[in-house]
Amino acid sequence: MPHTLVTGSFILAGLCFILALAGLSKHETAKRGNLFGMIGMGLALIFIILGTVLNTTYDGVTLPGGPSWAIVAILVAMVVGAGIGVFMAVRVEMTGMPQLIALLHSFVGLTAVLVGWNAYLEVPGGGDGLHRGELFIGVFIGAVTFTGSIIAYLKLAAKMSSKPLMLPKHNLVNLAALVVILGLTVWFVIDPHLWQLIAMTVVSLALGLHLVASIGGGDMPVVVSMLNSYSGWAAAAAGFTLNNNLLIITGALVGSSGAYLSYIMCKGMNRSFISVIAGGFGSDGTVTGEQKDYGEYRETTAPEVAEMLKEAHSVIVTPGYGMAVAQAQSAVADLTAKLRAKGVTVRFGIHPVAGRLPGHMNVLLAEAKVPYDIVLEMDEINDDFEHTDVVLVIGANDTVNPAAMEDPTSPIAGMPVLQVWKAGTVVVFKRSMNTGYAGVQNPLFFRENSVMLFGDAKDRVEDIIKAL
Repeated sequence: MPHTLVTGSFILAGLCFILALAGLSKHETAKRGNLFGMIGMGLALIFIILGTVLNTTYDGVTLPGGPSWAIVAILVAMVVGAGIGVFMAVRVEMTGMPQLIALLHSFVGLTAVLVGWNAYLEVPGGGDGLHRGELFIGVFIGAVTFTGSIIAYLKLAAKMSSKPLMLPKHNLVNLAALVVILGLTVWFVIDPHLWQLIAMTVVSLALGLHLVASIGGGDMPVVVSMLNSYSGWAAAAAGFTLNNNLLIITGALVGSSGAYLSYIMCKGMNRSFISVIAGGFGSDGTVTGEQKDYGEYRETTAPEVAEMLKEAHSVIVTPGYGMAVAQAQSAVADLTAKLRAKGVTVRFGIHPVAGRLPGHMNVLLAEAKVPYDIVLEMDEINDDFEHTDVVLVIGANDTVNPAAMEDPTSPIAGMPVLQVWKAGTVVVFKRSMNTGYAGVQNPLFFRENSVMLFGDAKDRVEDIIKAL
Protein backbone atom coordinates (compact mmCIF):
# COMPACT_ATOMS: atom_id res chain seq x y z
CA MET A 1 0.00 0.00 0.00
CA PRO A 2 1.40 3.46 -0.92
CA HIS A 3 3.06 5.20 1.98
CA THR A 4 1.32 8.50 1.15
CA LEU A 5 -2.15 6.90 1.30
CA VAL A 6 -1.56 5.45 4.75
CA THR A 7 -0.02 8.71 5.98
CA GLY A 8 -3.00 10.63 4.62
CA SER A 9 -5.42 8.30 6.40
CA PHE A 10 -3.52 8.83 9.64
CA ILE A 11 -3.78 12.62 9.29
CA LEU A 12 -7.52 12.32 8.61
CA ALA A 13 -7.96 10.01 11.62
CA GLY A 14 -6.02 12.45 13.81
CA LEU A 15 -8.26 15.28 12.65
CA CYS A 16 -11.31 13.20 13.57
CA PHE A 17 -9.90 12.67 17.06
CA ILE A 18 -9.42 16.44 17.48
CA LEU A 19 -13.00 17.06 16.35
CA ALA A 20 -14.12 14.35 18.79
CA LEU A 21 -12.53 16.17 21.73
CA ALA A 22 -14.06 19.45 20.59
CA GLY A 23 -17.51 17.85 20.30
CA LEU A 24 -17.31 16.19 23.70
CA SER A 25 -16.78 19.55 25.39
CA LYS A 26 -20.50 20.43 25.18
CA HIS A 27 -23.74 18.55 25.87
CA GLU A 28 -25.28 19.55 22.57
CA THR A 29 -22.37 18.26 20.45
CA ALA A 30 -21.33 15.22 22.53
CA LYS A 31 -22.99 12.68 20.22
CA ARG A 32 -21.31 14.24 17.21
CA GLY A 33 -17.99 14.14 19.05
CA ASN A 34 -18.42 10.43 19.75
CA LEU A 35 -19.23 9.84 16.08
CA PHE A 36 -16.05 11.62 14.96
CA GLY A 37 -14.05 9.50 17.41
CA MET A 38 -15.51 6.27 16.04
CA ILE A 39 -14.88 7.35 12.45
CA GLY A 40 -11.26 8.22 13.27
CA MET A 41 -10.63 4.91 15.02
CA GLY A 42 -12.33 3.04 12.17
CA LEU A 43 -10.07 4.71 9.59
CA ALA A 44 -6.98 3.91 11.65
CA LEU A 45 -7.88 0.24 12.01
CA ILE A 46 -8.89 -0.21 8.35
CA PHE A 47 -5.68 1.21 6.90
CA ILE A 48 -3.40 -0.51 9.40
CA ILE A 49 -5.07 -3.85 8.67
CA LEU A 50 -4.98 -3.27 4.90
CA GLY A 51 -1.29 -2.45 5.12
CA THR A 52 -0.70 -5.66 7.05
CA VAL A 53 -2.73 -7.76 4.59
CA LEU A 54 -0.57 -6.43 1.76
CA ASN A 55 2.46 -7.64 3.69
CA THR A 56 3.61 -4.10 4.39
CA THR A 57 3.26 -1.86 7.40
CA TYR A 58 3.01 1.87 6.89
CA ASP A 59 6.78 2.34 7.26
CA GLY A 60 7.66 -0.38 4.75
CA VAL A 61 8.74 -3.10 7.19
CA THR A 62 7.64 -6.57 6.05
CA LEU A 63 6.02 -8.68 8.74
CA PRO A 64 7.29 -12.22 9.38
CA GLY A 65 5.06 -15.09 8.30
CA GLY A 66 3.50 -13.28 5.37
CA PRO A 67 0.09 -11.62 5.03
CA SER A 68 -1.96 -14.78 5.69
CA TRP A 69 -0.43 -15.32 9.12
CA ALA A 70 -0.73 -11.63 9.99
CA ILE A 71 -4.39 -11.25 9.03
CA VAL A 72 -5.39 -14.41 10.91
CA ALA A 73 -3.61 -13.20 14.04
CA ILE A 74 -5.19 -9.74 13.77
CA LEU A 75 -8.71 -11.09 13.19
CA VAL A 76 -8.46 -13.46 16.14
CA ALA A 77 -7.25 -10.64 18.40
CA MET A 78 -10.03 -8.32 17.16
CA VAL A 79 -12.77 -10.91 17.70
CA VAL A 80 -11.57 -11.75 21.22
CA GLY A 81 -11.07 -8.10 22.16
CA ALA A 82 -14.39 -6.98 20.68
CA GLY A 83 -16.20 -9.81 22.46
CA ILE A 84 -14.74 -8.84 25.83
CA GLY A 85 -15.48 -5.16 25.19
CA VAL A 86 -19.12 -5.73 24.22
CA PHE A 87 -19.63 -8.07 27.18
CA MET A 88 -18.31 -5.45 29.60
CA ALA A 89 -20.12 -2.52 27.96
CA VAL A 90 -23.61 -4.06 28.00
CA ARG A 91 -23.29 -5.13 31.64
CA VAL A 92 -21.85 -1.98 33.19
CA GLU A 93 -24.15 0.47 34.96
CA MET A 94 -23.51 4.21 34.85
CA THR A 95 -22.42 3.97 38.48
CA GLY A 96 -19.77 1.48 37.39
CA MET A 97 -18.42 3.62 34.56
CA PRO A 98 -15.55 5.20 36.57
CA GLN A 99 -14.08 1.84 37.58
CA LEU A 100 -14.52 0.49 34.03
CA ILE A 101 -12.56 3.45 32.68
CA ALA A 102 -9.84 2.87 35.27
CA LEU A 103 -9.65 -0.78 34.18
CA LEU A 104 -9.38 0.23 30.52
CA HIS A 105 -6.52 2.57 31.40
CA SER A 106 -4.69 -0.41 32.87
CA PHE A 107 -4.89 -2.19 29.49
CA VAL A 108 -3.22 0.78 27.78
CA GLY A 109 -0.44 0.78 30.37
CA LEU A 110 0.15 -2.96 30.02
CA THR A 111 0.26 -2.59 26.23
CA ALA A 112 2.97 0.07 26.50
CA VAL A 113 5.02 -2.24 28.74
CA LEU A 114 4.70 -5.16 26.34
CA VAL A 115 5.54 -3.01 23.31
CA GLY A 116 8.69 -1.72 25.01
CA TRP A 117 9.82 -5.18 26.05
CA ASN A 118 9.15 -6.55 22.58
CA ALA A 119 11.19 -3.76 21.00
CA TYR A 120 14.14 -4.53 23.28
CA LEU A 121 14.02 -8.28 22.64
CA GLU A 122 13.62 -7.85 18.86
CA VAL A 123 16.53 -5.45 18.48
CA PRO A 124 19.54 -6.39 20.65
CA GLY A 125 20.37 -3.48 22.91
CA GLY A 126 17.16 -1.65 21.99
CA GLY A 127 18.69 0.24 19.05
CA ASP A 128 20.54 3.56 19.37
CA GLY A 129 20.56 5.74 22.46
CA LEU A 130 17.52 7.79 21.44
CA HIS A 131 15.39 4.69 20.86
CA ARG A 132 16.59 3.13 24.11
CA GLY A 133 15.49 6.25 25.97
CA GLU A 134 12.05 6.18 24.29
CA LEU A 135 11.70 2.48 25.06
CA PHE A 136 12.68 2.87 28.71
CA ILE A 137 10.37 5.86 29.31
CA GLY A 138 7.50 4.07 27.58
CA VAL A 139 7.84 1.03 29.83
CA PHE A 140 8.09 3.28 32.91
CA ILE A 141 4.90 5.25 32.11
CA GLY A 142 3.07 2.09 31.08
CA ALA A 143 3.99 0.19 34.24
CA VAL A 144 2.94 3.06 36.53
CA THR A 145 -0.32 3.39 34.60
CA PHE A 146 -0.99 -0.35 34.75
CA THR A 147 -0.72 -0.92 38.51
CA GLY A 148 -2.05 2.54 39.38
CA SER A 149 -5.18 1.91 37.32
CA ILE A 150 -5.69 -1.51 38.91
CA ILE A 151 -5.64 0.08 42.39
CA ALA A 152 -7.98 2.85 41.23
CA TYR A 153 -10.37 0.21 39.88
CA LEU A 154 -10.31 -1.71 43.18
CA LYS A 155 -10.99 1.47 45.18
CA LEU A 156 -13.78 2.70 42.93
CA ALA A 157 -15.38 -0.75 42.85
CA ALA A 158 -15.24 -0.89 46.68
CA LYS A 159 -13.06 -4.00 46.50
CA MET A 160 -10.56 -2.27 48.77
CA SER A 161 -10.79 0.57 51.27
CA SER A 162 -10.88 4.10 49.88
CA LYS A 163 -8.70 5.25 52.79
CA PRO A 164 -5.22 6.39 51.73
CA LEU A 165 -2.35 4.03 52.45
CA MET A 166 -0.12 6.17 54.65
CA LEU A 167 3.20 4.37 54.95
CA PRO A 168 5.90 6.11 57.00
CA LYS A 169 7.75 8.62 54.79
CA HIS A 170 5.56 7.61 51.84
CA ASN A 171 6.49 10.73 49.86
CA LEU A 172 10.19 9.93 50.29
CA VAL A 173 9.46 6.39 49.08
CA ASN A 174 7.95 7.80 45.88
CA LEU A 175 10.85 10.22 45.45
CA ALA A 176 13.41 7.46 45.97
CA ALA A 177 11.68 5.30 43.35
CA LEU A 178 11.80 8.17 40.83
CA VAL A 179 15.50 8.76 41.52
CA VAL A 180 16.24 5.05 40.99
CA ILE A 181 14.28 5.05 37.72
CA LEU A 182 16.07 8.19 36.50
CA GLY A 183 19.44 6.65 37.28
CA LEU A 184 18.55 3.40 35.52
CA THR A 185 17.32 5.35 32.48
CA VAL A 186 20.61 7.20 32.06
CA TRP A 187 22.59 4.00 32.59
CA PHE A 188 20.41 2.08 30.11
CA VAL A 189 20.83 4.73 27.41
CA ILE A 190 24.62 4.67 27.82
CA ASP A 191 25.21 0.96 28.43
CA PRO A 192 22.05 -1.21 28.05
CA HIS A 193 21.55 -4.50 29.90
CA LEU A 194 18.46 -6.64 30.36
CA TRP A 195 18.63 -6.49 34.16
CA GLN A 196 18.23 -2.70 34.04
CA LEU A 197 14.96 -3.05 32.14
CA ILE A 198 13.77 -5.73 34.56
CA ALA A 199 14.67 -3.62 37.61
CA MET A 200 13.01 -0.50 36.19
CA THR A 201 9.82 -2.41 35.33
CA VAL A 202 9.55 -3.86 38.85
CA VAL A 203 10.20 -0.49 40.52
CA SER A 204 7.70 1.26 38.21
CA LEU A 205 5.00 -1.33 38.89
CA ALA A 206 5.54 -0.87 42.63
CA LEU A 207 5.54 2.94 42.26
CA GLY A 208 2.20 2.92 40.41
CA LEU A 209 0.68 0.69 43.07
CA HIS A 210 1.93 2.81 45.98
CA LEU A 211 1.19 6.12 44.26
CA VAL A 212 -2.55 5.48 43.86
CA ALA A 213 -2.93 3.46 47.07
CA SER A 214 -1.69 6.57 48.92
CA ILE A 215 -4.48 8.69 47.41
CA GLY A 216 -7.75 8.88 49.33
CA GLY A 217 -11.25 8.48 47.97
CA GLY A 218 -11.88 12.23 48.03
CA ASP A 219 -9.35 12.70 45.25
CA MET A 220 -10.61 9.83 43.07
CA PRO A 221 -12.12 12.12 40.39
CA VAL A 222 -8.67 13.65 39.94
CA VAL A 223 -7.03 10.20 39.92
CA VAL A 224 -9.30 9.03 37.09
CA SER A 225 -8.36 11.99 34.89
CA MET A 226 -4.71 11.71 35.93
CA LEU A 227 -4.59 8.05 34.88
CA ASN A 228 -6.32 9.03 31.66
CA SER A 229 -3.43 11.39 31.00
CA TYR A 230 -0.86 8.73 31.92
CA SER A 231 -2.46 6.23 29.52
CA GLY A 232 -2.21 8.82 26.73
CA TRP A 233 1.48 9.42 27.31
CA ALA A 234 2.00 5.65 27.51
CA ALA A 235 0.33 5.28 24.11
CA ALA A 236 2.47 8.09 22.68
CA ALA A 237 5.63 6.43 24.00
CA ALA A 238 4.54 3.15 22.38
CA GLY A 239 4.02 5.11 19.15
CA PHE A 240 7.62 6.34 19.23
CA THR A 241 8.84 2.79 19.84
CA LEU A 242 6.76 1.42 16.95
CA ASN A 243 7.44 4.45 14.72
CA ASN A 244 3.66 4.89 14.41
CA ASN A 245 2.72 8.53 13.87
CA LEU A 246 -1.00 8.06 14.52
CA LEU A 247 -0.34 6.43 17.88
CA ILE A 248 1.89 9.39 18.79
CA ILE A 249 -0.82 11.89 17.77
CA THR A 250 -3.60 10.02 19.58
CA GLY A 251 -1.52 9.51 22.71
CA ALA A 252 -0.52 13.16 22.81
CA LEU A 253 -4.17 14.25 22.48
CA VAL A 254 -5.30 11.94 25.27
CA GLY A 255 -2.33 12.80 27.47
CA SER A 256 -2.67 16.57 27.15
CA SER A 257 -6.46 16.62 27.48
CA GLY A 258 -6.26 14.33 30.51
CA ALA A 259 -3.64 16.58 32.10
CA TYR A 260 -5.82 19.66 31.54
CA LEU A 261 -8.84 17.85 32.96
CA SER A 262 -6.76 16.97 36.04
CA TYR A 263 -5.96 20.66 36.40
CA ILE A 264 -9.66 21.56 36.20
CA MET A 265 -10.51 18.91 38.81
CA CYS A 266 -7.76 20.14 41.15
CA LYS A 267 -8.99 23.71 40.75
CA GLY A 268 -12.54 22.55 41.51
CA MET A 269 -11.30 21.02 44.79
CA ASN A 270 -8.80 23.77 45.60
CA ARG A 271 -6.06 21.15 45.54
CA SER A 272 -2.65 21.30 43.90
CA PHE A 273 -1.68 18.39 41.67
CA ILE A 274 1.31 17.71 43.92
CA SER A 275 -0.95 17.49 46.99
CA VAL A 276 -3.13 14.97 45.18
CA ILE A 277 -0.09 12.82 44.39
CA ALA A 278 0.99 13.14 48.02
CA GLY A 279 -2.37 11.60 49.00
CA GLY A 280 -3.90 11.60 52.44
CA PHE A 281 -7.32 13.01 51.52
CA GLY A 282 -10.45 10.89 51.84
CA SER A 283 -11.96 8.15 53.95
CA ASP A 284 -14.52 5.37 53.85
CA GLY A 285 -17.34 7.55 55.19
CA THR A 286 -16.37 7.68 58.88
CA VAL A 287 -15.43 10.94 60.56
CA THR A 288 -11.65 11.25 60.50
CA GLY A 289 -11.25 14.84 61.67
CA GLU A 290 -12.35 16.55 64.88
CA GLN A 291 -15.96 15.72 65.70
CA LYS A 292 -17.91 18.87 66.48
CA ASP A 293 -21.34 19.25 68.04
CA TYR A 294 -23.46 21.16 65.54
CA GLY A 295 -26.70 20.51 67.42
CA GLU A 296 -29.68 18.45 66.30
CA TYR A 297 -30.83 17.80 62.76
CA ARG A 298 -34.48 17.91 61.72
CA GLU A 299 -36.09 15.07 59.78
CA THR A 300 -38.87 15.49 57.21
CA THR A 301 -41.15 13.29 55.10
CA ALA A 302 -41.91 13.03 51.38
CA PRO A 303 -45.44 14.55 51.73
CA GLU A 304 -43.97 17.52 53.61
CA VAL A 305 -41.38 18.05 50.88
CA ALA A 306 -44.14 17.84 48.27
CA GLU A 307 -45.98 20.66 50.06
CA MET A 308 -42.81 22.79 50.06
CA LEU A 309 -42.39 22.24 46.31
CA LYS A 310 -46.04 23.11 45.60
CA GLU A 311 -45.54 26.50 47.23
CA ALA A 312 -42.10 27.15 45.68
CA HIS A 313 -41.48 29.44 42.73
CA SER A 314 -37.87 28.33 42.14
CA VAL A 315 -36.11 25.03 42.87
CA ILE A 316 -32.49 23.97 42.38
CA VAL A 317 -31.41 20.32 42.43
CA THR A 318 -27.78 19.56 43.38
CA PRO A 319 -27.02 15.90 42.65
CA GLY A 320 -24.07 13.82 43.84
CA TYR A 321 -22.81 10.28 43.64
CA GLY A 322 -25.64 9.12 45.92
CA MET A 323 -28.10 9.86 43.11
CA ALA A 324 -26.08 7.62 40.81
CA VAL A 325 -25.93 4.82 43.37
CA ALA A 326 -29.69 4.94 43.87
CA GLN A 327 -30.25 5.23 40.10
CA ALA A 328 -32.64 8.06 40.88
CA GLN A 329 -31.94 10.18 37.79
CA SER A 330 -35.10 9.11 35.92
CA ALA A 331 -37.29 9.78 38.96
CA VAL A 332 -35.61 13.17 39.39
CA ALA A 333 -36.29 13.92 35.70
CA ASP A 334 -39.98 13.02 36.20
CA LEU A 335 -40.18 15.26 39.27
CA THR A 336 -38.57 18.08 37.28
CA ALA A 337 -41.09 17.71 34.46
CA LYS A 338 -44.05 17.78 36.89
CA LEU A 339 -42.79 20.87 38.71
CA ARG A 340 -42.10 22.72 35.45
CA ALA A 341 -45.59 21.84 34.25
CA LYS A 342 -46.91 23.56 37.39
CA GLY A 343 -44.92 26.70 36.54
CA VAL A 344 -42.05 26.13 38.98
CA THR A 345 -38.60 27.18 37.77
CA VAL A 346 -36.32 24.14 38.15
CA ARG A 347 -32.58 24.07 37.52
CA PHE A 348 -29.66 21.82 38.35
CA GLY A 349 -26.37 22.88 39.95
CA ILE A 350 -23.42 20.62 39.08
CA HIS A 351 -20.18 20.72 41.04
CA PRO A 352 -17.02 20.01 38.97
CA VAL A 353 -16.21 16.90 41.04
CA ALA A 354 -19.75 15.65 41.68
CA GLY A 355 -19.71 11.86 41.32
CA ARG A 356 -16.60 9.80 40.72
CA LEU A 357 -15.90 10.95 37.20
CA PRO A 358 -15.76 14.39 35.59
CA GLY A 359 -19.13 15.00 33.92
CA HIS A 360 -20.68 11.98 35.67
CA MET A 361 -23.80 13.86 36.80
CA ASN A 362 -24.22 15.57 33.41
CA VAL A 363 -24.25 12.20 31.65
CA LEU A 364 -26.77 10.73 34.10
CA LEU A 365 -29.13 13.68 33.69
CA ALA A 366 -28.78 13.67 29.91
CA GLU A 367 -29.55 9.94 29.93
CA ALA A 368 -32.75 10.73 31.87
CA LYS A 369 -33.75 13.37 29.27
CA VAL A 370 -33.27 16.39 31.52
CA PRO A 371 -33.05 19.46 29.21
CA TYR A 372 -29.48 20.69 28.73
CA ASP A 373 -30.37 24.34 29.25
CA ILE A 374 -31.41 23.87 32.90
CA VAL A 375 -28.22 21.97 33.86
CA LEU A 376 -25.73 24.61 35.03
CA GLU A 377 -22.17 24.48 36.34
CA MET A 378 -21.29 25.69 39.84
CA ASP A 379 -19.94 29.06 38.72
CA GLU A 380 -23.11 29.73 36.72
CA ILE A 381 -25.57 29.03 39.53
CA ASN A 382 -23.87 29.85 42.84
CA ASP A 383 -25.13 33.44 42.89
CA ASP A 384 -28.74 32.27 42.45
CA PHE A 385 -29.13 30.20 45.63
CA GLU A 386 -30.06 33.17 47.80
CA HIS A 387 -33.01 33.84 45.46
CA THR A 388 -34.15 30.18 45.49
CA ASP A 389 -37.05 28.84 47.55
CA VAL A 390 -36.08 25.17 47.82
CA VAL A 391 -32.86 23.26 47.13
CA LEU A 392 -32.92 19.47 46.81
CA VAL A 393 -29.51 18.01 47.72
CA ILE A 394 -29.67 14.47 46.34
CA GLY A 395 -26.74 12.30 47.37
CA ALA A 396 -24.21 15.15 47.60
CA ASN A 397 -22.09 15.83 50.67
CA ASP A 398 -18.64 17.41 50.51
CA THR A 399 -19.59 19.52 47.46
CA VAL A 400 -22.25 21.37 49.53
CA ASN A 401 -20.34 21.60 52.82
CA PRO A 402 -20.20 25.19 54.17
CA ALA A 403 -17.17 24.24 56.30
CA ALA A 404 -15.10 24.61 53.13
CA MET A 405 -15.74 28.36 53.31
CA GLU A 406 -16.26 28.91 57.02
CA ASP A 407 -13.78 26.61 58.81
CA PRO A 408 -10.10 27.22 57.91
CA THR A 409 -9.12 24.09 59.90
CA SER A 410 -11.34 21.77 57.84
CA PRO A 411 -9.61 19.25 55.51
CA ILE A 412 -11.69 20.70 52.66
CA ALA A 413 -11.03 24.35 53.58
CA GLY A 414 -10.87 26.54 50.47
CA MET A 415 -12.62 24.00 48.24
CA PRO A 416 -15.21 25.76 46.05
CA VAL A 417 -18.67 24.43 46.94
CA LEU A 418 -22.29 24.92 45.94
CA GLN A 419 -23.63 27.49 48.41
CA VAL A 420 -26.98 25.77 48.91
CA TRP A 421 -27.40 27.01 52.51
CA LYS A 422 -28.28 30.45 51.18
CA ALA A 423 -31.63 29.17 49.86
CA GLY A 424 -34.90 29.43 51.74
CA THR A 425 -35.11 25.71 52.53
CA VAL A 426 -32.61 22.90 51.91
CA VAL A 427 -33.85 19.30 51.69
CA VAL A 428 -31.01 16.79 52.01
CA PHE A 429 -31.63 13.28 50.65
CA LYS A 430 -29.35 10.78 52.43
CA ARG A 431 -29.36 7.15 53.50
CA SER A 432 -27.72 7.97 56.84
CA MET A 433 -25.71 10.64 58.64
CA ASN A 434 -22.40 9.24 57.39
CA THR A 435 -19.89 11.73 56.05
CA GLY A 436 -18.64 12.04 52.49
CA TYR A 437 -15.28 10.90 51.17
CA ALA A 438 -13.46 13.70 52.96
CA GLY A 439 -14.45 12.14 56.28
CA VAL A 440 -15.68 15.42 57.80
CA GLN A 441 -19.12 16.18 59.17
CA ASN A 442 -21.30 18.61 57.23
CA PRO A 443 -22.74 21.47 59.33
CA LEU A 444 -25.31 22.05 56.57
CA PHE A 445 -27.34 19.14 57.95
CA PHE A 446 -27.85 20.94 61.27
CA ARG A 447 -28.81 24.42 60.01
CA GLU A 448 -32.21 25.89 60.81
CA ASN A 449 -33.24 25.99 57.15
CA SER A 450 -32.16 22.38 56.46
CA VAL A 451 -34.19 19.20 56.80
CA MET A 452 -33.12 15.57 56.26
CA LEU A 453 -35.09 13.11 54.13
CA PHE A 454 -33.66 9.65 54.84
CA GLY A 455 -33.91 6.55 52.69
CA ASP A 456 -33.21 5.45 49.13
CA ALA A 457 -33.16 8.56 46.93
CA LYS A 458 -35.16 6.95 44.12
CA ASP A 459 -37.90 5.77 46.50
CA ARG A 460 -38.13 9.14 48.25
CA VAL A 461 -38.35 11.09 44.97
CA GLU A 462 -41.08 8.73 43.74
CA ASP A 463 -42.93 9.25 47.03
CA ILE A 464 -42.75 13.03 46.48
CA ILE A 465 -44.12 12.64 42.94
CA LYS A 466 -47.08 10.62 44.30
CA ALA A 467 -47.73 13.26 46.96
CA LEU A 468 -47.74 16.00 44.31
